[in-house]
Amino acid sequence: MPVLSSNHLTQKPIKFGTDGWRGVIAADFTFERLKKVAPVAAQVLSATYGESTGSRLVIVGYDRRFLSEEFAQVTADAVAQAGFDVLLSNDYAPTPAFSWAAYHRQALGALVITASHNPGQYSGLKVKGAFGGSVPLPVTQKIQSQLEAGSLPSAPATGQVTSFNPWPEYCQVLKSKVDLSLINTAINEGKLSVYVDPMHGATAGGLGQLLEAPIKELNSERDPLFGGGAPEPLPKYLPELIQALKSRQDQGVALGLVFDGDGDRIAAIDGQGEFLSSQFLIPILIDHLATHRGMTGEVIKTISGSDLFPRVAALHDLPIYETSIGYKYIADRMLETQETVLIGGEESGGIGYGNHIPERDGLLSALYLLEALAQTGKDLSELYQQLQARTDYHCAYDRIDVPLASDSVKVNLQGQLSSAPFQEILGQSVIDVGTGDGSKFRLADQSWLLVRFSGTEPVLRLYCEAANPARVDEILNWAKQWATQVDG
Repeated sequence: MPVLSSNHLTQKPIKFGTDGWRGVIAADFTFERLKKVAPVAAQVLSATYGESTGSRLVIVGYDRRFLSEEFAQVTADAVAQAGFDVLLSNDYAPTPAFSWAAYHRQALGALVITASHNPGQYSGLKVKGAFGGSVPLPVTQKIQSQLEAGSLPSAPATGQVTSFNPWPEYCQVLKSKVDLSLINTAINEGKLSVYVDPMHGATAGGLGQLLEAPIKELNSERDPLFGGGAPEPLPKYLPELIQALKSRQDQGVALGLVFDGDGDRIAAIDGQGEFLSSQFLIPILIDHLATHRGMTGEVIKTISGSDLFPRVAALHDLPIYETSIGYKYIADRMLETQETVLIGGEESGGIGYGNHIPERDGLLSALYLLEALAQTGKDLSELYQQLQARTDYHCAYDRIDVPLASDSVKVNLQGQLSSAPFQEILGQSVIDVGTGDGSKFRLADQSWLLVRFSGTEPVLRLYCEAANPARVDEILNWAKQWATQVDG
């Protein structure tokens, strides 16, 4: 575990980000602070969803991080002291399992102890609503304001804490959405080999519970230090899985599946050991659901999503809707629109489905990908290449983060983009500039560059899609040099 700096000796304010409150264990995220936050969160959930649900029940769950069980127990006790009944998980499980439990059991919501993909020294608290997804911004703002006010109405009576196993009902709903017999037959007959890396996280053993066929699972043991890295589905953290696919001896199609620490994000490794982010997976999923399942509905993408998404959607006459970056915007669209939603996804691995809850779900995405391979008998990369050919759109994608020296540098860069936006990039004229979330520059050769600043730290995020990896690298390096020159 990394050594804490002196900055961690002073507690940071409790602040909810895009998906919960996270902090360094023992420095910012402590038992005492959790005792204060949990009952306030329950009270706000009651005020928000109590009338529609008629419930006083709150789900409490946890992941496999350091002290997660103990943090969950403290959360459950504090919520019960505030007068609410609690269903406390008796085991770790993916965050989507607790979101499903909140919806399925008509609870007020769920409080989940997890720091998702953050390194091992972090823990956190995610707040899920009665509808089965992350609560919207006004709800977390109300939690923060009530914490700052420092008051909580006294409870007339203590609630009851009951233990439950979240896995059976969660697995049951996932199994109902795919042809398990097709997948199991393909695996058992040796036509499909499945490798899984849960990254020591909360999906460990999950596919084993869903399938009746042998799979090869790596890094399934509990390790709160996550092998010294972070439980984030990125190539640099996946050397064992990538090597396992490259050196495999089995025949037929093979697929490597990887999930983040709390199981709401996914990536994949193809049969040749190549990493595939959700930029590759989402077009495949759109085509599979429309072609083999006959499903229809709106496709929701963020502005950093590949231009291949709308092209594949157009093959099936599916409407497309674009949001700002962040799955919460996708979930908001799912809840607000009167249209049927097929799929919504973001470039960082969060993918959700209109026939489920408005929540990212890595295991459900995994089942759909397995179903696609069992149906076609083709490798993921082959399916992707076929989609590129059918849409006549060949592209590569990457993203880099550029640390900035200070917030003042960020302000300077923002001023440059506002007063003098790029007119040309590496010989290609800029034909359109979008400013809905950052600055997105579309070039004459169909490539694009998105320049966006982190809302929580002095970091510049650069996203690019172009005809090939070399061109992507050129554009990203050009943008990084621009930022460095302005920085200086």
